[in-house]
Amino acid sequence: MSGANTLEQASQGAAAHFRSLESLYASAQINALFDSQLSIAAEGQSVIEFTITPAVYHAAGAAHGTIYFKMLDDAAFYAANSMVSDRFLLTTAFNLHFTKPVKEGKVRAEGKWISGHRRVLVAESRLVDTEGDEIGRGTGTFMRSHIGLSGLDGYHQ
Repeated sequence: MSGANTLEQASQGAAAHFRSLESLYASAQINALFDSQLSIAAEGQSVIEFTITPAVYHAAGAAHGTIYFKMLDDAAFYAANSMVSDRFLLTTAFNLHFTKPVKEGKVRAEGKWISGHRRVLVAESRLVDTEGDEIGRGTGTFMRSHIGLSGLDGYHQ
């Protein structure tokens, strides 16, 4: 087997893993509550595009912090889990910073793996509004669980 074939097979395996993670995200019941879509284009990177509606507003008429946390955590999580093809990761810690309130409209959560490969991985994420302004930022620590990805109903590889 040539080196080119081995690289092509690895690339196909990674792409299948990314599509399976996207399927896993879509299958989670919590995500039925949000107009959102995950895409993973490369190892260690993820993007979630979602829409803010009045349904997630706090009393002062802007998006509640829970939506910031959920999308920041998910983007960082999937960036990290794109690096791990056998186990489901668990969030063990997450820090977030609110930069700007957001009302209705499209928002993009961008996740990026920072470090770690074996047991603990670190990833960061940021939220960007339609004007291109950063509205929130977070950093998470994720640990390998005993849960195999292949055993999860939404993960199809």
